[in-house]
Amino acid sequence: MKNINYKNYKPSKIVCVGRNYVEHIKELNNEMPENMVLFNKTNNTISDKLYYFPNSRFEGEICFVVENNQLSAIGFGFDLTKVDIQNYLKQKGLPWERAKSFNNSAIFSEFVELNGNIETIEMKLYQNNKLQQHATYELMIYKPNQILDEILTFCDLENGDIIMSGTPKGVNSYQKGDKFLAQIFIDNKMLIQKEFMAL
Repeated sequence: MKNINYKNYKPSKIVCVGRNYVEHIKELNNEMPENMVLFNKTNNTISDKLYYFPNSRFEGEICFVVENNQLSAIGFGFDLTKVDIQNYLKQKGLPWERAKSFNNSAIFSEFVELNGNIETIEMKLYQNNKLQQHATYELMIYKPNQILDEILTFCDLENGDIIMSGTPKGVNSYQKGDKFLAQIFIDNKMLIQKEFMAL
């Protein structure tokens, strides 16, 4: 299985799906969206290190690299959110960039070439040895290729751009020194296992 270094592509953007898991929508007391919710994180957010930010939470996600308008590789990513700022912006009906697109707020594992049955994708994220988030294809409201098709209706994707496919339930705060273990599976085979420690 070939590892793909997304940094070689210099992604022009990260396109994120909001509210793509029913249980996550419920845990944040959000409304069920009528249409796919999409927002961008700029490439200044990209990091391979997990830093602690006060009043923030982590959101572990299944992520994809795009090449030639296809999903070419799969990996794990953290979408960090500054909670107080996002709540204020949402109340005021303002954009989320200050809460979502700050430096080092998108942390990625390596990406692995996407092979196998995409309908079997699964993600597990452990925080300090406790299973905190679990995602599967079935739990997604919008499936990966639906997401890709929707983005392409209004936005060109460059090779190396990253799609973050949404947050399953289990988002949580964290502290310096917290240890995380992220796993990605396809066809019940582990493709990625990546450890992170909050700095």
